[in-house]
Amino acid sequence: MEKTVFIAGAEGFIGSHLTEKLINLGYNVNALILYNFSGDIGNLKYIVNKSKKLNIIFGDIADTGTYEGYLKKSQIVINLASLISVPYSFKAPFSNFQNNILGTSNFLLACKNLKIEKFIHFSSSEIYGTPKKIPITENTPINPQSPYAASKASIDQIAKSFYFSYGLPIVILRPFNNYGPRQSRRAIIPEVICQILKKDTVKLGDINTQRDFLYVNDTVNAVLKVINNKNILGQEINIGSNKFYRIKDIIEIVSEILSKKVIVKLDKSRLRPKKSEVKYLLCDYSKAKRIINWSPSITNKTQFKKSLFTTIEFYKKNLDALDRIYFNE
Repeated sequence: MEKTVFIAGAEGFIGSHLTEKLINLGYNVNALILYNFSGDIGNLKYIVNKSKKLNIIFGDIADTGTYEGYLKKSQIVINLASLISVPYSFKAPFSNFQNNILGTSNFLLACKNLKIEKFIHFSSSEIYGTPKKIPITENTPINPQSPYAASKASIDQIAKSFYFSYGLPIVILRPFNNYGPRQSRRAIIPEVICQILKKDTVKLGDINTQRDFLYVNDTVNAVLKVINNKNILGQEINIGSNKFYRIKDIIEIVSEILSKKVIVKLDKSRLRPKKSEVKYLLCDYSKAKRIINWSPSITNKTQFKKSLFTTIEFYKKNLDALDRIYFNE
């Protein structure tokens, strides 16, 4: 029997790549997209193969009536429907709590009594805050330093409670900083690329923070590993590259690829509140390697630079459209 995967947040960066890969592998996909008046399908517009295996649903995870019928016909459920911007969460904490905690709780409740094989919940490395020790394992203490991180940490615990209390087959996948084609400018790598493509001066916040960057193809491959593994229910799994770069390093690599010299200026509006800044994140993916046989494909600077070249090519082709949506949060 052909399996059907229900993806909440399928129109997003990771969601669109995952949808495309699953369709190409022969899965049917029920893609839940946040309802909007214009019928915008987000990043799914980049998928060339809009086959009969893709079923687009407009709705909201908070309102189960918009998608419940499709959920009942799905064997695998993946939750990517989060409000994701850390800077925006400082301005709109309630929106983060409403969507990421209450909305996802309703989604979990809708799944509680269904015969679902697996519910893959996407977490975030931001829940760890600045750790006292690196690399970060699944046992590293949780220390959310922003409303966004707090909302993600909270719903992780709620998801775990559904596993223990109701037997919902939860697996929590916790990626570190994703990057790749189709990502919005609210993330640092596309913002650096788009600014350098346009001008010789780059305006950013703290460029000395360090992040573990994970290529989107590796994230998708981790999801496939989870789908095909029957013995990992109730687990939390970190995925990352176990290598970090300063934002300053990203600027230098992108400038080198584009053969362009740039001047970096501080934009104070981009600085996080002092106590909320996460100084560094570095993933220990040994558990992922052990229990789902997953490892990242990009583990050194040469490979990282090659993936950035591919990413830059996407933004070159789509700069005009992306430049109309400027994220200065």
